[in-house]
Amino acid sequence: MPELPEVEVVRAGLERHVVGRTVERVEVLHPRPVRRDPGGPEGFAAALTGRVLEGARRRGKYLWLPLDGGDALLGHLGMSGQMLVQPREAAPERHLRVRIVLDGPRELRFVDQRMFGGLSMSTGGADLPPEIAHIARDPIDPAFDDTEFVARLRRRTSGVKRLLLDQGLISGVGNIYADESLWRSRLHGERPGDRLTRAQAWELLGHVRAVMGEALAQGGTSFDALYVNVNGESGYFDRSLDAYGQEGRPCRRCGTPIRRVAFMNRSSFFCGVCQPVPRRRRVRPAPPAVPD
Repeated sequence: MPELPEVEVVRAGLERHVVGRTVERVEVLHPRPVRRDPGGPEGFAAALTGRVLEGARRRGKYLWLPLDGGDALLGHLGMSGQMLVQPREAAPERHLRVRIVLDGPRELRFVDQRMFGGLSMSTGGADLPPEIAHIARDPIDPAFDDTEFVARLRRRTSGVKRLLLDQGLISGVGNIYADESLWRSRLHGERPGDRLTRAQAWELLGHVRAVMGEALAQGGTSFDALYVNVNGESGYFDRSLDAYGQEGRPCRRCGTPIRRVAFMNRSSFFCGVCQPVPRRRRVRPAPPAVPD
């Protein structure tokens, strides 16, 4: 699934190639990607036609393109979604779902093999679509509050990996970058947030930000042909991964084989030596009942 660095790469590409363009025509080739739009395929196409794309913004893994008039085109890539800027005459992709024809020589295409992603119109959502207002800011957002995040993280009793994936606490951190940040921090994903020292929490946030910055510089992480940027190019950060997907390979720090365990219908990868499993909390026995 595309994570924050991949989505940011797409956002930056949209900002370069489609901002300032007017939508001439919209073709919805399959209804599922616009299932969240209250107007359905016809209403979605009608509401978007004739509008000017005035920006390209992101909150976590969601993208939106502010439109003239104060509305926005809201999008999520899901597991396999791609937003491609293509010449009008380019052959249609196999899984092309929505075609947005722009003034000029190019068009914006939403391609999605598995169709878990989608597009919708957000009324009055130019500044921040109300549909995603509940999502926390991400760590590369200039307005992200580091101190508040550390304080909230250390008040929670859930495992720290689960907390990194909590979009109400911090957005944009997915399975890959959570594992990488925890490996760098020498923390096991099951370590409860309230058992982190303040220094450990600050160090973890620093590694989250560093991992994402490095992934951005390399165009994101690609394991197959499903994730590409708007020009159809894959990222290369998968060549730099220390934990995720490295099961059985020696840890680059200590040489111990990287382990994989099931986690929330996915997988977690970690070093059993560098990231020791936390000890269970000691449960104090209840005091004896006082007789009446």
